[in-house]
Amino acid sequence: MTAPTAPAVVLQGARLDRGSRTILRDLDLVVPAGSITAVLGPSGTGKSTLLAAVTGELVPATGSVQVFGQPVPRVARALLEMRKGLGVLLQGNGLLTDLSVAENVALPLRAHTALPEPLLQRLVAMKLNAVGLRAAADLYPRELSGGMARRVALARALALDPPLMLYDEPLTGLDPIASGVIMSLIRRLSRSLGLTSIIVSHHVHETLPIADQAVVVANGGIVFDGTPAQLQASSDPLLRQFLDGQPDGPIPFESVPPRRTEAA
Repeated sequence: MTAPTAPAVVLQGARLDRGSRTILRDLDLVVPAGSITAVLGPSGTGKSTLLAAVTGELVPATGSVQVFGQPVPRVARALLEMRKGLGVLLQGNGLLTDLSVAENVALPLRAHTALPEPLLQRLVAMKLNAVGLRAAADLYPRELSGGMARRVALARALALDPPLMLYDEPLTGLDPIASGVIMSLIRRLSRSLGLTSIIVSHHVHETLPIADQAVVVANGGIVFDGTPAQLQASSDPLLRQFLDGQPDGPIPFESVPPRRTEAA
């Protein structure tokens, strides 16, 4: 009998602070390996903070975070080694404007491998082909549309073949067609490459159709964890406010997390 695959990410009793403010508390979350998990919620509720705990950028004040069965390291060298197994797609793409598309995608390969140049260039071409942009290899970021730039950033995030992909608001600034292309790519690449994907987003209708698991973050914690179908069928007032875009309800607009007290 085959042993079950260990979860890709596990948070247990985690509290995440930024300075004197507690952003998220009592976080218990299991992300199955090979799944696509959508982390949804209003802007400013701590979704990106949760990603920061997974990458090791933010150390939990309490509780633990594990990636593929191992605690997220706190020693710099071990943390760097773990991060080689993470692909991160940033909101702003993070492309270097003075480098061509191909040179941007090659950056992780040059930094973390000693591959001969012909093999490196072949891998870059493969990554660009995977996102439909092999013909754009010699262009520069300023020559790309928003959707094209996002796909280049995706190719770069995949350069080292990471088993875990993290997407931080991948649809920011994109029109509906480009958004559809990006979500289709995320689904296709996750399935074909056997990746685990965590998508942080407030774009509910674009993200839920490709997700296996839906998590909603609001009011300082996780308020829902289940399937997309269960989320959409929920009658919970808090969830309905978010899903239906209601201005009034249990989720305050533009709220600021209170400062932590000694009792917290």
